[in-house]
Amino acid sequence: MQMVPASKRRPGNSEVSVYIAPATSPGQAAQEAQLIRSPAEKDSHSKMKLSIGIIFCSLVLGVSSREWFTFLKEAGQGAKDMWRAYSDMREANYKGADKYFHARGNYDAARRGPGGAWAAKVISDARENAQRVTDLFKFGDSGHGAADSRADQAANEWGRSGKDPNHFRPRGLPDKY
Repeated sequence: MQMVPASKRRPGNSEVSVYIAPATSPGQAAQEAQLIRSPAEKDSHSKMKLSIGIIFCSLVLGVSSREWFTFLKEAGQGAKDMWRAYSDMREANYKGADKYFHARGNYDAARRGPGGAWAAKVISDARENAQRVTDLFKFGDSGHGAADSRADQAANEWGRSGKDPNHFRPRGLPDKY
């Protein structure tokens, strides 16, 4: 854009003049060139960066695609184990059996492998955190206070560590479970 001398400006005309100096370094030139790129160009560059990052991390960590698929499979199976324990707990509706089902779900999931143990931890933590949030919206407490949450987490860890979940099994719980 050209600078217009004050003597050639018309009164009442509110022009704004901007002077853009030429780039003084290669870094500035590259920065200005990035500002001119189209959205499609920017999108393709970010996809390229992401794929290069994933490839690099896989090479550095020595992770093959088969290991990722195995991990994901274990995680899915572990999530099913957690769901089965939750469903059994709801079906049994047995007073005092909560910790047993926590331990059993985590135990079964962790036996699947690292993916199952990961899924069990994520699901257990999410469940306890969600319970804390719902307690905030209720007047008083839902009966599942901080002490109960800590006991649930201890049972979760007990099961994930491979210890026998029957440690928490209450007397009289049907053998079906």
